[in-house]
Parts: sequence; structure tokens; C-alpha cells
Amino acid sequence: MRAVALHKYLPVDNPEALIDVELPTPEPGPGELRVRVHAISVNPVDVKVRAPKSQVETTPRVLGWDAAGVVDAVGPGVKLFRPGDEVYYAGSIARPGTNAEFHVVDERIVGRKPRSLSFAQAAALPLTSITAWELLFERLEIPQGNAPSQDVLLVVGGAGGVGSMALQLARKLAGVTVVATASRPESTEWCEAQGAHHVINHRQSLVPQLQKRAPQGVRYIASLTATDTHFPELVEVATPFGRLGLIDDPTKPLDISAMKRKSLSLHWEFMFTRPLYEAADPLAQHRILNRVADLVDAGTLRTTMTQDFGPITAANLRRAHAAIESGRTVGKIVLSGFPS
Repeated sequence: MRAVALHKYLPVDNPEALIDVELPTPEPGPGELRVRVHAISVNPVDVKVRAPKSQVETTPRVLGWDAAGVVDAVGPGVKLFRPGDEVYYAGSIARPGTNAEFHVVDERIVGRKPRSLSFAQAAALPLTSITAWELLFERLEIPQGNAPSQDVLLVVGGAGGVGSMALQLARKLAGVTVVATASRPESTEWCEAQGAHHVINHRQSLVPQLQKRAPQGVRYIASLTATDTHFPELVEVATPFGRLGLIDDPTKPLDISAMKRKSLSLHWEFMFTRPLYEAADPLAQHRILNRVADLVDAGTLRTTMTQDFGPITAANLRRAHAAIESGRTVGKIVLSGFPS
């Protein structure tokens, strides 16, 4: 089968950073699906894993953690899907990735593809939808429902993939006031389109901007980027007993003692925890993806795909990685199909 892989961890402008390869077609084991991949999307985790380092792989390493496709074969004991089913999922960081014609995945973390979306549109959603859902409703414990709330949710980095889904989910499924951060006209407009009630500029001090739009303070904070930069201000704007959730990798230690006076709590969200440890209900992500598919098909949620970079090739994936590294992407980049 065709795939895109790496042997060395190199800068993205090096032609060998990602290369086209031929690999054996994998066979599904017990409880596993083999999926013919129709489309993938690119996430910051792809870029972080591929980042330059001295390590060398003796066999090609395939990256990628979002896919939409069709079940091609099933292993023993599979109960949720059968060949021919259209699916989407985010995979496991501990297994070979989705940048390949065929991919084997545990059926328990796979959902049915939204019927109203193309494979490319659907591939934009799994990783970010699971991350946003778990962060908002499991880590921060924002109540779901239409009852209006006095509470405020701040989403730092609202125009990215996770931010885009967090804004939609919070606006459609919860009663909180949603404030996003962005810094450019196009990202501000995008955040508003995804459901933010207010958008503030994270290139400026957050405190005075939030004092105008949320004078009562912020109970829930989803910090998706630059947490170490904004941390002192996030503590300042948080209400007593507020909750701070984060997904990024701070480059310096956070002074969590600053959270004590307000009895604030800090929550990590890493969507790969469930597939890594099979912890806390392994079928939970299957249900989340099916719920998201239902909401998409009902018109409540929409795809966050903004660009299709064309077929799944090393050259196109390097372009996509470079775009993610620029820090200026809005929504999600997808790649669809393999060259004929």
C-alpha cells in the first residue's frame, strides 16, 4: 500500500522530512477494523511528533491521527462495524498513523461518518471534536443544556481546530457566555462564525478586555495555546473555584501556587489517554463521535475544514505541516485521496 512516512526527524523544508513509501497492507486483529483511508487532516500533534531531533527510525514511521474512510475488513470479535461502513476517527498515538491507504484501528474509538459530509469534510473533525468535548464536558464539567447561565467560558486560541469545535459545542450545547481570543481580522471573523459571543485580542492584555465583556470574571477557561504566556492573567480573571483546562505544552513550569487563593483547579486534556490506557470506559470516544455525527447531520455543528491540500502525498503533507508551523492557520487542513 502507499503511505507517507519518515526515517529521520527533520525540518519541514527538507524533502526527506516526509517521504512517499510502499508498505505491506496491515491485517486487523481481534476487535480491530481495517479502513481504506479516503481523507486525513493535519493537527499540531503531527508537527510536534515530526519535529527535528536526533532519533532515527529503522523502519518507516507513518504519522497522522485523523481519518475518514470505509471499513475494508474486520478482525475477530468486531461488533460495532462491518465492511462497507463509512467511518471517521482519531486513532492512537501509540500505533502507526493514518497517512496510508489502509489503516488498522480499535473499533471502540471509531464513529460513524456524518452522512451529510464528504470524507474530506469529516476528516477534519475527529481529534478536535473529541478533545473539545472531553475538555469542556468532562474536564471542566460545563453543564449541558439550554438554560441560560451567568457563567463565562474563555477559549484561548479560538480559531484553531480544537478552538473551533469548542466554540461550536459550547454555544450550541451549553448556556454559558462564550469568549474567544484571536489576533487577526480573519481569525476574529472565524471565531464569531463558530459561535463566540465576544472575541478579544490575545496579542494585548487579556484582563482589561475581559473586564469589559465579563466583569463578573471567568469560571471556565480552555487554554489551547500559549498557556505559559497568559497564565498570570488567566489566574487573575478566573472566578473563585474556577476551572482551567489546557491541552498545549508549556515551555516553562506554571506557578500553580498562584491558583491557591481562589481555590482554582487545573485540568489536563489529552485525547489519546483513553486509547493508551483503555481507561474510564473505552467506548466513550465511539459515543462522542457518533453524537457529533448526529449533531452535524442535524445541522447543529458543522465541519471546520477550511483547506484541502489535495492528494495524500509527502509533498502535500510537508506543505500542510509548514502551514501548521506558521501558527496562522484557521480551522483545519485536510488531504483527500491518493494519486491515481
